Amino acid sequence: MVAMKYWIEPLADERDLEGVLEVEAASFTNPWTRDMYAWELQNRSVCHIYVVRTEECRVAGFCAFWLVFDEIHINNVAIRPGYRAQGIGTGLLHHVLAAARQLGARRATLEVRASNEGARRLYERLGFYVAGTRRNYYTHPVEDALILWRDEDGQPRAGAATSHS
Repeated sequence: MVAMKYWIEPLADERDLEGVLEVEAASFTNPWTRDMYAWELQNRSVCHIYVVRTEECRVAGFCAFWLVFDEIHINNVAIRPGYRAQGIGTGLLHHVLAAARQLGARRATLEVRASNEGARRLYERLGFYVAGTRRNYYTHPVEDALILWRDEDGQPRAGAATSHS
């Protein structure tokens, strides 16, 4: 199998936002809206969005996160269905975590559907660990969210909960 050629850049313009919204719609049962992203983008010192580009696709995926002091909160990360399972999500998250470190972040957190085994495996490979649960966090369908954390060294803390598939 030939590795997919892709690159990662900050969200640039309205066309990029259109691509992000398309990936959202293809990836989530309750996607964020244009207005939600417009609100987020009003504070670019806190809100950061990176997009994955390929030669064929202007926005093959994206990651949106907040930087608050020395932590990032990954709000959304998604890859278009046709580009999944090719290492692009892993590459995107490595890029985001490195960019966040350059901005001063020492930890990262996110929520993931308890049933999303593929995403959970990806996050665990990157050093995220389960720190708690938000009951009935998601809608369409209603489901718990697992709260994941990743420390600067990418290693779980002693005594941190881990999930097993």
